[in-house]
Amino acid sequence: MRIADIEITPIVVPLKKTFQGSKYSMSSRATLILRLRTEEGMVGLTYNGDEVHTQHIIAKIITDEILPLIKGLDPSRPEVIWQAMKPLTFDILRDRRLVIMAMASVDSACWDIVGKIAGQPLNKVWGGYRDKLPIIAIGGYYGLTNAELAAEVEQYLEMGIGGCKMKIGGASPAVDAERFLAMREAGGEDFILMADANQGYTQPEALEFARLVAHANPRWLEEPVRWDNARNDLRDVRYRTGLPVAAGQSEVGRADARDLMAAGAIDVCNFDASWSGGPTEWLRVAGCAACYGVQMAHHEEPQIAAHLLSAFAHGTYVECFHPDRDPVFWNLLASRGECKDGVYTLPAGPGFGMELDEDYIAKYRVDA
Repeated sequence: MRIADIEITPIVVPLKKTFQGSKYSMSSRATLILRLRTEEGMVGLTYNGDEVHTQHIIAKIITDEILPLIKGLDPSRPEVIWQAMKPLTFDILRDRRLVIMAMASVDSACWDIVGKIAGQPLNKVWGGYRDKLPIIAIGGYYGLTNAELAAEVEQYLEMGIGGCKMKIGGASPAVDAERFLAMREAGGEDFILMADANQGYTQPEALEFARLVAHANPRWLEEPVRWDNARNDLRDVRYRTGLPVAAGQSEVGRADARDLMAAGAIDVCNFDASWSGGPTEWLRVAGCAACYGVQMAHHEEPQIAAHLLSAFAHGTYVECFHPDRDPVFWNLLASRGECKDGVYTLPAGPGFGMELDEDYIAKYRVDA
């Protein structure tokens, strides 16, 4: 089997409102749809990423730089393809992360072909620990009253979603604690509730927030401290509060994730396959996490993450958004898995099991 061509379709979907996190905001949802075609007529299909301002750069890296390196290679050998792409990361004069995201899309498509050849969903190809797993939402954005945050929890429960990773770090720890406790009261003790600062707090602020909400049983604190001394500060927050700490989505590769684990900085690694080199790299990190007794999560991208997380015993929760925040997952996929009673059942098709709504693509596609 040989790679013949790659077709990329960028889409950008305007959101109904602007969603405000600790230090950022989102008013549209973007992604790159990638179809990797073989000479034999097989198609590896994936969509990855949410890079509104750089998706055209990532698309160009794939078509102009990656494709010439891998054309004619066998996509059913993802490690071969990954190593062929890797030299593009050696240029120190450009943003290496953009190349790694481009690699992630191609790597995902190669794995989709592996699953299709095997006639199995990828979670079974990768380990097959389970076919379903708990599902949580990423929500609790700023701009809502505490009553509206409570109503949001009720919406998730009605949708069959069993938890929420809510946003903190954009207000004082006291205000954020009130917001967290409003969602806890609405969801009850069994509702899975995390707090995600997106690196918005100083270490003292993170410690103060933890003190105020510890009695409400947060499942974890995610990226509770700023980037510039994150490894040490994450470790100190973990040790001083006794609460689980999650991080890893901002790491570029396996060595960065390993260093968080080796430093005792995290309980949960939410490495992102779409940001950091694809499933091939995520699987390496998952193996490392098993050695350190660290659980695996995945930042967003449920269409990819559900297969990875359900393949292993130390996988945690698949993450989605409210349909207003991620209309792509809820509308682009014509073959989405079932969400019920806080559990997501994976689609049964081979590979990622993706079938896309072509009318939705036509409505929101933009020029590459």
